[in-house]
Amino acid sequence: MRRVVITGIGALTPIGNNLADYWTSLKNGVSGAAPITKFDTSKFKATFACELKNYDAKDHFDVKEIRKYDPFSQYALIAVDEAVRHGNIDFETLNRDRIGVIWGSGNGGIQTFQDQMKEYCDGDGTPRFTPYFIPRILVDIASGVISIKYGLRGVNFCPVSACATSNTAMIEAFNYIKWDKADMIITGGSEAAITESAIGGFSSAKALSTRNDSPQTASRPFDISRDGFVMGEGAGALIVEEYEHAKKRGATIYGEIVGGGMAADAYHLTGTHPEGDGAVLGMKEAMREAGISADQIDYINMHATSTHQGDNSELIAAKRVFGERKSLSISATKSMTGHLLGAAGAIEGIACVMALQENIVPPTINTTDIEPEFKDLFDFTLGKAEPKKLNYAMSNTFGFGGHIASIIFKKFEE
Repeated sequence: MRRVVITGIGALTPIGNNLADYWTSLKNGVSGAAPITKFDTSKFKATFACELKNYDAKDHFDVKEIRKYDPFSQYALIAVDEAVRHGNIDFETLNRDRIGVIWGSGNGGIQTFQDQMKEYCDGDGTPRFTPYFIPRILVDIASGVISIKYGLRGVNFCPVSACATSNTAMIEAFNYIKWDKADMIITGGSEAAITESAIGGFSSAKALSTRNDSPQTASRPFDISRDGFVMGEGAGALIVEEYEHAKKRGATIYGEIVGGGMAADAYHLTGTHPEGDGAVLGMKEAMREAGISADQIDYINMHATSTHQGDNSELIAAKRVFGERKSLSISATKSMTGHLLGAAGAIEGIACVMALQENIVPPTINTTDIEPEFKDLFDFTLGKAEPKKLNYAMSNTFGFGGHIASIIFKKFEE
């Protein structure tokens, strides 16, 4: 089977605007949560989120480009630019007919849609939409603009599976290279959903934390006192490549994708199955494809958004798959980044790759009181990063609609 390796990484996150800063913040347990600055939250139930810090579109794009791209596309282009530079990739020397883009987003141009509709509804009924309105809002447009920028003519599409989206994108990229339909693919996800409509909508669904007096400690996965997730924004990009193709061009290899599992809870519109049925199927399928057993997984970056039902069902599913195994390290980096929705899997996959590279498990912060029935199951890696020899890492993502996507990364070996 064609091996699929990772040769470039880029990150734009609430705790670091590049890969190095993001990984350093993860290791140091830095929270990205703070009061929302993008709009007036005085009448909102949740008044905080994990926004990007010191982000100005003018630092990256000219005025014409800013008019063309919704923030979610801007974030995608910035993360991909870093991944391309990180991978030392010169597309002019490669066959761009065999290089593609599979890029995910859960909400696409929600900021553009909201702003343009508000302007229309507040006006006299005359439609004054920007000519860029439709391309800015399309959820697949980020994959398109990435391919246009680099002249990549291979496979190009955008899977959408809510908060499982970027794991789905990475699994699809893995599959297309494994099936010999591409030699290299840019993959990952981006999200820009810290908007009045998204914050208001998730609040009405009782999904967001309302710990407004202490934003930095609000995301507390697995903790008895958790009360909902914290919205995040940003992007994560990975360059995935067929091993011989990477070797031929002298690429540095940062890790390997060895398995992916997708399934469905088939249970509820927004809630996870209480016994974790879909999650069990996804994790088992990923391990089956990787050709490994449950006892070979060293670390799991859990989906763990800090909602009561979601965290419990994932822990129940993990117990069903791995048993009671104190040697298995788990953590929830959403405690630091917040929940990036369709981009969550991308930045959490990057966390897995870096953990394998440096033999360090990033921590879950803010969590101090795990529910008694779960606290002795695994090594929860609370409060601070832990050094540990790692060979295989799994990342779980689950989405509204019952979508399940689990992916397995392996420390690279010749």
